[in-house]
Amino acid sequence: MNDGIKHIWQEAFADIGTSVAIWQISVIIAACAIAWMINGVLRAYVTRNAPENWKLGIGTVNRLLFPLSTLVIVLLAKWILGHWQHTSVLHLASNLLLAMAAVRLAVYAVRYMLAPGSMLKTLENATAMLIWLVLALHLSGLLPDILNALETIEFNIGKNQVNLLIILQGLLTILVTIFAAMWLSRFAENKLMHIDHLNANTRVMLTKVLRVFLLFIAVLIALSAVGLDLTLLSVFGGALGVGLGFGLQRIASNYVSGFILLMDKSIQIGDVVTIDVHYGIIRDLRTRYLVLQKLDGTEVIIPNETLIINPVINHSFLDRNTRVLLPIQVAYQSDLDLTLKLLLKAAELHPRVLVAPEPNALVKGFADSGIDLALSVWIADAENGTASLQSEIYLTIWRLFKENDISIPYPQREVRILRT
Repeated sequence: MNDGIKHIWQEAFADIGTSVAIWQISVIIAACAIAWMINGVLRAYVTRNAPENWKLGIGTVNRLLFPLSTLVIVLLAKWILGHWQHTSVLHLASNLLLAMAAVRLAVYAVRYMLAPGSMLKTLENATAMLIWLVLALHLSGLLPDILNALETIEFNIGKNQVNLLIILQGLLTILVTIFAAMWLSRFAENKLMHIDHLNANTRVMLTKVLRVFLLFIAVLIALSAVGLDLTLLSVFGGALGVGLGFGLQRIASNYVSGFILLMDKSIQIGDVVTIDVHYGIIRDLRTRYLVLQKLDGTEVIIPNETLIINPVINHSFLDRNTRVLLPIQVAYQSDLDLTLKLLLKAAELHPRVLVAPEPNALVKGFADSGIDLALSVWIADAENGTASLQSEIYLTIWRLFKENDISIPYPQREVRILRT
């Protein structure tokens, strides 16, 4: 066991049941009470008066305020009481408070970076357990012995001799740098997505490019910190290029197609499109695929390459308004002028139908059983679906036709029997 930690534990056990321990425990309780009151007052003030764009900073302050304010009070009391008595219990308490602050900060950062899910919960638990494990090993005095044991386990990688401690330090460095890069990219993404004067595609493209760039820089920094030669990346880049040229060409094509779509603005989030047999609204644009929500609520994941090599009908490319066509047939004895007026009236009665462009009723042709008509209307919210709209307009047409004695024909066949 480390001599310093051993001495602290000996003092703590020797002070049990004495006034020295009572003073230290009283200080810890008082520090927690004072910090709790300070935490409540400052949290309420900051939450009530801080601007909305300070949300990230407010969240960090709320989680660190209690352990750090308690730690400050404990350290101050430790410095004062250290002139007259032992402060080993305060020393142990300060380590626990510091670990609590680290756990809260790490868990908050993980929640900020990842969406809710099983992976988020697992990563939170793993981060908290790792921090508490390191603290437990430190307080038990076993941490220096474990580090020395890891350092003695040596082996060769190529011409370089490394030990297990260096490898673990390298992995930890890489994880920390990637963690920091993801946190910065999420922070920048939240800022960019709130810039209203930028196009939605531009904002999405910038966030994706920034994330890739930050992760690349993080890996370079981590490899340099570990001591690896960055010229090895040229070999890796050549191998990656060969892999992309053969086995990963479709994946690479989807990624490149994604950036092209984001830059040329041919489709955007919220557009109403028809892709192959799928008709719906674009809900999300990713670097590899897009998410198309159909009008029945189902979501279709379509690779970006499909949009480059196949025709895409964008119903809202230049205009967000969408036309809905309602075919109908009436009997030959119907008054066509009145019928067309009733169709326009049915369209005007629906709240979703736009006044401009105005609805239009047309005679399409003369069929076997009746006269084919079509009612054309325009709506501005195609993302809400058209099935209910058509149903409601057809019901209105049915009521108006019944009130005005206009009949909808059904197929009739005349059979003649000739006797010879």
